[in-house]
Amino acid sequence: MLFRVDHASPVPLGDQIAASVRGALADGSVQPGERLPAARTVAESLGVNVHTVLRGYQRLKDEGLIDPRRGRGAVVTGHASPARARLTEHVGRLVNEARTLGLNDEEVVALVRSGLATG
Repeated sequence: MLFRVDHASPVPLGDQIAASVRGALADGSVQPGERLPAARTVAESLGVNVHTVLRGYQRLKDEGLIDPRRGRGAVVTGHASPARARLTEHVGRLVNEARTLGLNDEEVVALVRSGLATG
C-alpha cells in the first residue's frame, strides 16, 4: 500500500494518511480483510512521528473502516466499501475547503442540510 503525504499542505499529516487509505479503498487497491502496515513502518517510510500515523489510523477506526488489533496491526473491515470510502473522501475535502474559506461547523452543517433538502 502506498501512503502519500505533503508536508507543505495545510491538511494535518494524520488526515493525509487516512485519506491515502480511503483512496486505496476507493480505487480497489485495498480490500476488506487486508492488513495495513504497522504504524511504525509507515512512520519511518514517511519520515513522520508514529503518533501521527496512529492519529490517521484512529480516524479510520472512528469511521468504521479499519479494526486495529493490538500486536497484529490494523485490518480493513468488511464495512469498508469503495463507495463509502469515496464518499468519506469527498466529505473530507468539503470540510477542508470550508475551513479554508473560514466557515465554522454550524455553517458547514447548514450547507449540507441545504444540499440534502434540494437534492
